[in-house]
Formats: sequence, structure tokens, C-alpha cells
Amino acid sequence: MSTWSLEKCETISFPRINDNRGNLTFIEGQNHIPFPIERFYYIYDVPGGAERAAHAHVNLHQVYIAMSGSFDVHLDDGRQRRTYSLNRSYFGLYICPMVWRHIDNFSSNSVLGVLASARYDESDYIRDYGQFLERISAE
Repeated sequence: MSTWSLEKCETISFPRINDNRGNLTFIEGQNHIPFPIERFYYIYDVPGGAERAAHAHVNLHQVYIAMSGSFDVHLDDGRQRRTYSLNRSYFGLYICPMVWRHIDNFSSNSVLGVLASARYDESDYIRDYGQFLERISAE
């Protein structure tokens, strides 16, 4: 059985400083999230009806944040599935390694920000769901 599971994935509430001039939220690696931040990227201008992700990572830890708008994140560890609706920039979704994810229901002008524990490495991706299931059943 895999050492990773949906039980380790969770929403994280980030600090908020409320001000009538506009609010501020900050995120510190290894303080607000359980890893040092090695990479940040964002996904935007997603066409209506499109889906993103549809993969798992072998070693990478990530936090997804709805920087603007909203979307649904579907997680699957091979035993159970959960859906998280992200729509506030002061919440993040921590996703541990070896959890399949896909994202859909993007609202207009949504922006998905991603904090990652490592730089891009194609060899860390599992892009075939059948191979993902084989790999986790072998662990």
C-alpha cells in the first residue's frame, strides 16, 4: 500500500490581513505549507469546458490556490476519491505525491496558482491512469 493517500491531502487556510484598502495574504514555505517552495506557476485563460492536469506525481508536493475565480479539483489515491471546490485566494489545497488529480469547472477569468516542492521534471509525472493504478498497487 502506498505511503501517500488522500488522508494526507488537505485544505490550508493562509493568514489574511484585512484592510479597507484591500486585503493581503502571504504564504511561507515550511511554515504555512509543509515544504520549501522551489517553483511557482499559474494556469489561466482556460477555455470553457476544458480540463487540466489528469496526472499524478511520484515525488512532488503541491499546493493549489484559486488566485482568482473558481474551479474543482478531483483527487484519487486509487482507493477513494474527493472533490474540492477552490474559490478563495486565502485557501490552498495541499496535494501529496502519488495522488491522481484533474481540474475542471473553471469559471471565467480564473487563475490557478501552484506552489511546488521541486523544479519541473518530466520523469516525476505519471500521465496514464492505468499505470498509476498499477504503480500504487505494487507499493
